[in-house]
Amino acid sequence: MGNIRQTYIKRVAIELIRNHPDDFNGDFANNKKKVLELTDLAVVVDGQQHVVYKKLANRIAGYATRYVKRKRGT
Repeated sequence: MGNIRQTYIKRVAIELIRNHPDDFNGDFANNKKKVLELTDLAVVVDGQQHVVYKKLANRIAGYATRYVKRKRGT
């Protein structure tokens, strides 16, 4: 049985991958970093990035990882 994710998580992940196809790959850590850079889920204070919505960012990055692996066949 697989996990069922909310529509907004899928929509955001797919939109990010379509707009920035070279930035995402099969690595979760890289995808999480890119999600935080490209969305407003983190806030930069005094030059440091503070994640406001950590769980949401992890879910989007996780779905993006699975989506990229499925599309590229790895």
